[in-house]
Amino acid sequence: MFRSATITTLGTRRVATGEQTFPVAGPQGAFVRVLFAVMRNLGRCLALGLILMPLLGALRAAPVPPNVIFILADDLAIGDLAVFNGGRTRTPAIDRLVREGIWFDAAYSASAVCAPARAALLTGRSPHRTGVVSLEMNTELALTRLRVDETTIADVFAANGYRTGLIGKWHTGAGPEYHPLKRGFGEFEGFFGSDQMTYNHYTLDVKGVRGEVTDKYLTDDLSARAVGFVRRHRSEPFFLFLAHYAPHRPLDAPEAVVQTYLERGFNRNTATIYAMIEIMDRGIGELIAELDRLKLRETTLVIFASDNGPDPIPGPRFNVGLRGTKYEVHEGGIRVPLVFNWPAKFPPGERHALAHFTDLFPTLVELASLRVPATARRRDGVSLVPVLTGRGDNTDLVRFWQWNRATPNYTHNAAMRDGPWKLVRPYVTREIPKGDSSAAPVLYDLAADPFETTDVASAHPERFQRMKAALDAWSAEVEKERVRP
Repeated sequence: MFRSATITTLGTRRVATGEQTFPVAGPQGAFVRVLFAVMRNLGRCLALGLILMPLLGALRAAPVPPNVIFILADDLAIGDLAVFNGGRTRTPAIDRLVREGIWFDAAYSASAVCAPARAALLTGRSPHRTGVVSLEMNTELALTRLRVDETTIADVFAANGYRTGLIGKWHTGAGPEYHPLKRGFGEFEGFFGSDQMTYNHYTLDVKGVRGEVTDKYLTDDLSARAVGFVRRHRSEPFFLFLAHYAPHRPLDAPEAVVQTYLERGFNRNTATIYAMIEIMDRGIGELIAELDRLKLRETTLVIFASDNGPDPIPGPRFNVGLRGTKYEVHEGGIRVPLVFNWPAKFPPGERHALAHFTDLFPTLVELASLRVPATARRRDGVSLVPVLTGRGDNTDLVRFWQWNRATPNYTHNAAMRDGPWKLVRPYVTREIPKGDSSAAPVLYDLAADPFETTDVASAHPERFQRMKAALDAWSAEVEKERVRP
């Protein structure tokens, strides 16, 4: 650093810098004064640079906040993806996400039906704790509303400076207080979940204003809106929840695509479902291509999943041999596709650790280095980051499920998984149950019996009783929290 001072000796001006002095007199004085002014300013800049260099280095070393796109299909089975069904369907975009991402082969929804599954995904908590336990938002308002004292993952992203958007299906609360724009989403272009609609005639709420659409196919419309969201927010971190309706009923797809599956021997319902999935996959491919075009792919995590297993009403279809369907807590109702795709961070691979929808909230918090408000309620899930990075395994966690239509009756359709062991209180009906179920619980060893064919309760009576007691205790605990004031 340069230091300057002016002193006067015997009528001659001298300039001192450090310990040296020399006269400045005659016509050179002006030049020297300018020179030392420049040197003084350079010295100050150098000092400031030395102070700022560590800070600038830290900024360069800080990770760029990742963008996150969560794509959720509706009633899609693992067996609906071409990568797992021998080419029955055409799903090249999703197949690529699987091949280039991390696939969880033991991934579970938090419920056998859509609204409770979404509540768990949004909060990291068991659906019963959130207040969302049933399906029909028009007639069961109190049983389908995500409680206002719950913190959503969108709340957390927004509080950490992200642009947040929901495109597609909401299904976790009707009414002004429960609107997505009040639950952490800065943008909403979608529908609520119990609307009377078809894929060619539907009503969308766009930023709080409802409008009828009759000139587009719903899946294509949602895909285009997702691309638009990414374009609008390309220069800032964003969280996009793309909640597709496909392949949920009513079954509807362009006839030209349906015809390609009919020609291969599938019945009309299955052919239509496969066509609906193909069109959704095409839109996902366009979204990924847009990320590439905008040079956002390396900084964007894409997650793909389905809310529950396949709907039984259109008839059975291939689902890799899993027992059960939507509505049931058997594997076919709650085992779902789940892939994390972020090639710049995670090499492709497969994970056998159990993953659950309640794990997604804490996983995203850790991956994006988010701060969670102190008011957020305790979460049931755990971060999957150790599993994603190959540093840990969550298969030793105990998980629970229960669903029946209307007010919960925990004697119906409940399950607990502890390692390879799964206890099931059998499914009885998808309608409102009439009293308690008298069906005896059954115990499966999924390691030996992944398709749940053999009850081994009599061979393991102590484990059976221990798990039955644990399921009863969990039921009492979440019911108490469900009815809190």
